[in-house]
Amino acid sequence: MGTTQLESVQEPKYWHLRTVLSEALDSDFAVGEVLPNERDLAARFGVARATLRQALEQLELEGRLQRRRGVGTTVAPPRVGVAVAPAQHGWAGEGADEAWQPLECTMATAPSAVAVLLGTPAGELVHVVRRIRLAHGQAVAAEFLYIPTGSVPELSAIEAPSGPVRARSVLRELHRLGLEGQDRSVELGSARADDAKELDRLPGAPVLVVTTRYLVAAGTAAVSVATYRADTCRLTFGDSGALEISHDEQERKAS
Repeated sequence: MGTTQLESVQEPKYWHLRTVLSEALDSDFAVGEVLPNERDLAARFGVARATLRQALEQLELEGRLQRRRGVGTTVAPPRVGVAVAPAQHGWAGEGADEAWQPLECTMATAPSAVAVLLGTPAGELVHVVRRIRLAHGQAVAAEFLYIPTGSVPELSAIEAPSGPVRARSVLRELHRLGLEGQDRSVELGSARADDAKELDRLPGAPVLVVTTRYLVAAGTAAVSVATYRADTCRLTFGDSGALEISHDEQERKAS
């Protein structure tokens, strides 16, 4: 990075700095390299640390930088392409799809907003499957999948009471249902402590929260609340209506 002072510009100073830093990331730094500390960077560019912090936060949101526990701020790798909506309205993680890995299954009450989507009474116990999604060996999403007991009536009570084995049993029964459609919403959020740990982010890091309602003839069979790393993913919508999270290196440089 150069040491030239920033000149007077009409755009916000942090945004101009973000552009300068972005160009430096392309020319002077390798993927995974740790950036100098904020004090040194601020002095090098002749800006206040608050301005620098705004620029770094913007670059993190864009996926150019990532903050790692015990390491610091590093140059992020290219974003990973991840299909969110199956082309044929299938169950996420069904069949040979090993991207979703079940971690745990418990009986618990669903959050009130999820209970409304499920159409279950407040306080009713449902199966809660915890899964994590991998892409190229990297954790890109963590999910809570809420399944009413009525969606899996054949589940044996004597099977494993919790853990991945129980989760697979619940998912196996759920996938027996004839899925008729899905609807979903996407919003920007902040990583909670449990999601941050599984996704190797810091609490409060920007995330994309994808809520999916799985529909069968009898109504809502399950609701998924999946938290995706905003620094690794970008949402695109195709003509088919399928929702994808995708990125490639050429697109990033072109933008």
